[in-house]
Amino acid sequence: MAYWFNINTGQVESDENRSQNAEVMGPYDTEAEAASALATARAKTEAWDEEDRREREWADGDA
Repeated sequence: MAYWFNINTGQVESDENRSQNAEVMGPYDTEAEAASALATARAKTEAWDEEDRREREWADGDA
């Protein structure tokens, strides 16, 4: 069974009760992973932003 995080309600949903809209993130293998979806997304975004910053510095010759 897959789990989803509903960004409107802040609730974890399963395949059985999943909202049929664009406000869900997932699928996740566990309820815990779904519950931490926003924190996981935030951490990945910050890591990608840092990688982009380093690539720009390298391209500019600042590394």
